[in-house]
Amino acid sequence: MKLFTVSEANDLIPVFRPRLERLARLYSRLQDLGEAARAAAAASESGGGMPGGTAYVQTIYGISEVVAELSDAGIQIKDHGRGLIDFPSMREGRIVLLCWQLGENDEIEFWHETEAGFAGRQPL
Repeated sequence: MKLFTVSEANDLIPVFRPRLERLARLYSRLQDLGEAARAAAAASESGGGMPGGTAYVQTIYGISEVVAELSDAGIQIKDHGRGLIDFPSMREGRIVLLCWQLGENDEIEFWHETEAGFAGRQPL
């Protein structure tokens, strides 16, 4: 597991913000296509398909691309639609998570214990 300093995490926010914005758009699109995908899955046993099937597959592929980039960088994705991410970090001798989401400033302002989640965010 990669551990980030606050400074290292802050340096990555402008780099990954556009990817997170793309991820949020793709995830929203996936939700919109979900009903058609469920209908296509039900029809697949009888050779059915779905209008927009290519768009659905391309959307899933786009999501997986962004998720892989974030994961390869050591960043944890907590909510695709909100662009919520965590950076593992060391604080007072234990691993914690530096927490950031789309819509916040370009600097990490919060952290939480690994088990606390978003609801347990505390100011740095």
